[in-house]
Amino acid sequence: MTEYAITVYMMLAACLLPIFWSWFAKHLGGFSLGDNAMPRATTSQYQGRAARALAVEQNSYESLPFFLAAVLVALYFVVPPIWINQLAIAYVGLRVTYGIAYLCHWPWLRSVLWLLSIACPVMLMLIAVKA
Repeated sequence: MTEYAITVYMMLAACLLPIFWSWFAKHLGGFSLGDNAMPRATTSQYQGRAARALAVEQNSYESLPFFLAAVLVALYFVVPPIWINQLAIAYVGLRVTYGIAYLCHWPWLRSVLWLLSIACPVMLMLIAVKA
């Protein structure tokens, strides 16, 4: 296994997270095969945990390009793999925990976790500039 394999796995995990949250939202909302004709109309009616899971999905898609760009910049500037791996693992872990906090309706913790997760790609960019 190369020293960047963890980075690639974390990029894959980050890309799959929104899909997982989408599936989870639909599961909680009682999405059926018939709803697939107009999925957005169906999911826009969700409330409670299903609506929060849908919000986690949407927020996951929003932060994903920044994370992926930061990893690619760090790789381009030859940041040591230990830094990229650690921050990528932290990002994915924080995004999972963020989703759980969102589902549990803990807004203060959710906000802190969101901030920490965004700090990971910011740090990657800053480390890349100094590399």
